[in-house]
Amino acid sequence: MTDSPSPALGRVGIWTFAHEGQPAARVRESAAEIEELGYGALWYGEAFGRDAVGQAWLLLSATRRMTVASGIANIALREPRTTAAAERTLGEAFPGRFVLGLGGHRVDDTVHVVDGYPVPGLGRAVPTMRAYLASMDASPAHGPRPDPAPRRLLAALGPKMLGLAAERTWGAHTYFVPVAHTERARRLMGPAAFLAVEQAVVLDHDAARAREVATAHVAGYLEAPHQVASLRRLGFGDEDIVGGPSRRLVDAIVAYGDLEAIRRRVDLHLAAGADHVCVQVLTADPSALPLREWRTLAPALVSRPGTADGNG
Repeated sequence: MTDSPSPALGRVGIWTFAHEGQPAARVRESAAEIEELGYGALWYGEAFGRDAVGQAWLLLSATRRMTVASGIANIALREPRTTAAAERTLGEAFPGRFVLGLGGHRVDDTVHVVDGYPVPGLGRAVPTMRAYLASMDASPAHGPRPDPAPRRLLAALGPKMLGLAAERTWGAHTYFVPVAHTERARRLMGPAAFLAVEQAVVLDHDAARAREVATAHVAGYLEAPHQVASLRRLGFGDEDIVGGPSRRLVDAIVAYGDLEAIRRRVDLHLAAGADHVCVQVLTADPSALPLREWRTLAPALVSRPGTADGNG
């Protein structure tokens, strides 16, 4: 792993889809509270509501020091030069506080209509991402250049994309992975690349209820071929995947139970080579902000602002 985490990210952050369905005022309030709780970074996806650029601006403008990271901005939804321009603008407006996580894959010779708008079709992931990064780098900058330059991470699961992340960007953002994947990713990328790992958690002392929420989360991702391929590379077979997730798979992907169980899983990822773990809190209502859980987890997972692992 790298010698030390980015001072802006710290060891632990929050990853959430829950802001997608919330009004802007509520997003601002909760982002500010997440920062005050001491979390080093706030991660968000791009799937259901706001676009990655608008969401970044909303979250950055609501906070003062915390890093905001896209996890991920989908390259199928915007041209490389548009992404490069947004990256420069956010980096210049909020120096050192924006991390651009990129993922998805595309080619330019086919177009599909998704939800009523055209989206470039799917292509081979690694060559497409390599070309996208090259196009971003070649995009001319007519305005101010941010100082420092924003960091980039790639959504990466397989060895080739992990290799590209280490070669062409700051590092990788992994999602829906067990500790075994973190060990493998660190080994493949080498010690210098930054590795930010998402970890889903359910904070609930009722084990059966917690496992039910965890199982529903894992089952949803078994519809994604790239996630299934990643699990099979790690040794999970039909008995874990077909017909719904096995207990073994659920336990490997989601940490559930009390504070100690969740803290132990975060520590395992850090020991396996992660520089940063972004915790995604799962609840029975995915549309609700898990404020209670974020508040409860903070003392166990992060140092207070101004301390060694804090964000002050």
